[in-house]
Amino acid sequence: MMTIADLLPALESLAPLALAAEWDNVGLLLGDTSATVERAMTCLTVTPESVAEAIRERAQLIVSHHPILFRPAKKLTTNTPEGRMLLNLAQAGIAVYSPHTAYDNCAGGINEQIAHKLNLTDIVPLRSLDGPRQAKIVIFVPDKDLANVSDAMFAAGAGHIGQYRECSFRLAGTGTFFGTEASNPTIGEKGRREVVSEWRLEVVCPDTLVDRVVRAMRSAHSYEEPAYDVYPLRPERAKLGEGRCGMLPAPLPLEAFAQLVKAALSANAVQIVGAPGMVQRIAIACGAAGEFLGDGINQRAHAFVTGEVRFHDCLTAQAQGIALVLPGHYATERGGVETLAARLHLQFPALHIWASRRETEPLRVV
Repeated sequence: MMTIADLLPALESLAPLALAAEWDNVGLLLGDTSATVERAMTCLTVTPESVAEAIRERAQLIVSHHPILFRPAKKLTTNTPEGRMLLNLAQAGIAVYSPHTAYDNCAGGINEQIAHKLNLTDIVPLRSLDGPRQAKIVIFVPDKDLANVSDAMFAAGAGHIGQYRECSFRLAGTGTFFGTEASNPTIGEKGRREVVSEWRLEVVCPDTLVDRVVRAMRSAHSYEEPAYDVYPLRPERAKLGEGRCGMLPAPLPLEAFAQLVKAALSANAVQIVGAPGMVQRIAIACGAAGEFLGDGINQRAHAFVTGEVRFHDCLTAQAQGIALVLPGHYATERGGVETLAARLHLQFPALHIWASRRETEPLRVV
């Protein structure tokens, strides 16, 4: 019998949570990881309608693009719509998982899906992200401690470079020390300067593991006061990033491109900002992503496709000479949750999973 815990690795593999924006709230947000799951539903947003559908259809898991509990909640009661929804979900034993901006940004995620629907080529991140922060630890050890210290640091998580582990650099040298009367030296005697043969041992490790690796080193080192240095390393640019930018196969008039976006995303309507002209280099950021307008300008995009922006972002776009194409928040993201349901079904054929049938675009055009 499949459990929520069995599904989590697959969900995190499809949309690695490390790709989520710092301000986001992603992952399993409600539920018991040991609970069984045979029926699941994807949706864009947890609403009273989607909750009622999940309860009626006996779902045990909702994968919602937009997170619940996006802001801290001081109380959960039936006096608020959010409280009623969450209490209904908890009482029905329905877990909620949200990938949100991790799914926006991942390989094959929503922004990339939009780029492919528009037939863009030469697709790159709109905003590059820094890779994981790393540190280099340099430790000085006598020959008799070299194996024990390096093994302990490797076991604590140091020495990983790409697809290689237990990586280090070792250089023989000479160290000196003068122990005071309060010292208890492992080598030599206190009260005089000692000259000893030592190894300079260098390893890299994730910044988050530095304290653990240093503790492991101290535990394995025979010196009363091991000498070591920790150097922060400049992070590399990650291969993935936020949003996408690419090229149309050929330039299109802005209005024709807006029609292409409308058809590709099944939008009810598309708003545009900008003077009539030809566009080819296209920036994309799904949802409400006006904060990426500057990135589109920096990428010298002719047009920026996003769900919605503020009025003053429209004025900025006009002043900067970049067109805006706005098919709506729902239109840019709903297709992604339908694709997610299909991908999970392929990976878990025994799981009955569907994209919410009750969810609709809340805006109407009159």
